[in-house]
Amino acid sequence: MKASTTLRMVAAALLCVTATACGATTATVPRPPAASASPPTTEPPDPAAVAANELGQIPILMYHRIEADPGSEYDQTPMRFTSELERLYTDGYRPITVARYLSGVIDLPAGTHPVVLTFDDSTRTQLTLTDSGDPTPECAVGLLEQFHSRHPDFAATATFYVNNDPFGDDPRALPWLIRHGYDIGAHTATHPNLAHLSPTDVQRELVQNVRAITTAAPDAPIHSMALPLGVYPTDHALAASGAWDGTPYTFEAVLLVGANPAPSPVTTFDPMAIPRVRSGRDPVPFDSTYWLDWLAAHPAARYTSDGDPTRLSFPRPLTDQLAPRWSPAAQPY
Repeated sequence: MKASTTLRMVAAALLCVTATACGATTATVPRPPAASASPPTTEPPDPAAVAANELGQIPILMYHRIEADPGSEYDQTPMRFTSELERLYTDGYRPITVARYLSGVIDLPAGTHPVVLTFDDSTRTQLTLTDSGDPTPECAVGLLEQFHSRHPDFAATATFYVNNDPFGDDPRALPWLIRHGYDIGAHTATHPNLAHLSPTDVQRELVQNVRAITTAAPDAPIHSMALPLGVYPTDHALAASGAWDGTPYTFEAVLLVGANPAPSPVTTFDPMAIPRVRSGRDPVPFDSTYWLDWLAAHPAARYTSDGDPTRLSFPRPLTDQLAPRWSPAAQPY
């Protein structure tokens, strides 16, 4: 069996997630297709020629408010946000969503590197829609869309971890994000410290959040959740699955607040503790600038695409890092 066929079979087996609509019914929601683009029309380059390493690390950047006068060290100005997009583009990074990351099938041009942009708390500074239904130019989505218009090969996509009443309780917001290729994740109903809640209240927070998302955007698959404040509930397992009031929830992944790049999704890793890299107002140890500098200085450590989504290319000495289920698609060199 060809490696490409095998990879698609493996990916297909992973492309289902349990999502819950308002009520007790459970629906099966498909993952993104195994390849996000048509098969290459030309033969991709030799993986060694582009130093492909699809077992390398991937920065998952964490943003909060994007505003002219940031009030928190986790926030930043529109100018700084755009400057970081410029840095990412110049360094060869191209955005994917958390859902695409979890699929393990990352379709990017040869020699480029995936980056995941994530936004917590669903504030209006991240997305505000005009009366005509377009993002305002100063909100994060507006800035990202403008950057994409200047650099069409830098996708306007990100993953938003939303609370209830997201983006100023604008009912148009979540459907707009889904229609335009963005990804939605859970972030609890009211953003509590989950360690301070009883098991019942933890599950209530997550079920109410899932219900609110699926009510506003019935077609929105919810693959992951991000821990408010980066804190697990006392029973860590409840961050990933549980039930309340007759409605179950299951997430494929749980995202942390910090503080380093994430492993390649085709390595053996813990999806219930995926690290992110903070990007905020003030420089802090191990923030986005630190890690982008570090990855630039250690290019062999970062994920570099071979340009062919049907195979996995990496230096042969790294073979033992590949998760066994992905071995049929392996192309070490």
